[in-house]
Amino acid sequence: MDAEPDDGYVRDRNVFAGGISIEDDMALVVTYDTGATMTYHLTAYAPWEGYRVAFNGTGGRLELDVTESGWAEPGGAHAHLDAASHRLRVRPLWEPPRDVEVAVESGGHGGGDRRLLAALFDPDAPGRETLATPRDGVNALLTGLAANRSFTTGMPVPVADLL
Repeated sequence: MDAEPDDGYVRDRNVFAGGISIEDDMALVVTYDTGATMTYHLTAYAPWEGYRVAFNGTGGRLELDVTESGWAEPGGAHAHLDAASHRLRVRPLWEPPRDVEVAVESGGHGGGDRRLLAALFDPDAPGRETLATPRDGVNALLTGLAANRSFTTGMPVPVADLL
């Protein structure tokens, strides 16, 4: 909200106001040419911020659960960061699950903001080689465009139909 005087965009935090045209809740099922599937769910109006990612494979399941802000007071006055947490759990098939220690740095997104900016703008920064490629960006954009078209038509949308 500190940027309002600079960019003129008034952040009233009312996602239900007239003129708001983004989806505030959505669920997707993406099927890849390889037969792999991805499910994705977004809740944009929740009073907490975080994410859960899970990968199922032939050897078991990997789960990452991150809470960046635990909850917000009604009206959005304050986000409470004291509930921030993270957990990485490995669930091998036919074995007990185990948690894996994850180093979390201070700064935005567990230090990820700082590392991303360094990878983008410092040619010698570690991690630069793992940045997404322009093709990766186009594929992500096409997935979002297909989702938006599916919202309006109620039908599956092959990404190839968007090219």
